[in-house]
Amino acid sequence: QVELIESGGGLVQAGGSLRLTCAASGETANYRYVGWFRQSPGKEREFVGGVNSAGDSTYYADSVKGRFTIARDDAKNTVYLQMNSLRPEDTAVYYCAAAPTRFSTTTYDKDYRYWGQGTQVTVSS
Repeated sequence: QVELIESGGGLVQAGGSLRLTCAASGETANYRYVGWFRQSPGKEREFVGGVNSAGDSTYYADSVKGRFTIARDDAKNTVYLQMNSLRPEDTAVYYCAAAPTRFSTTTYDKDYRYWGQGTQVTVSS
């Protein structure tokens, strides 16, 4: 069992920044690939980005590439999503999720076994 808790969401003006945190606990050794997803009202949940177990490979959706950065701190069992140059269209509930360690990358939510509760990000224009 793995528990994931997101934090760091909030209200920010367009052009601003936020850093989301995903804190993991439990049997994390087998589920070390971590992805970030988001979902806004009336839309499908979409992949934002992910980081592999070693922390040396990241993958991003085109919509956030160059603006968002994912990093992990294994000493703290934490993965971060740094979001810069935020836009109103980034408004959504953001979720972190854990997939089996063997994945080098996956954008499919069905591959993720554990999910956090989500944190709201609102970007005002």
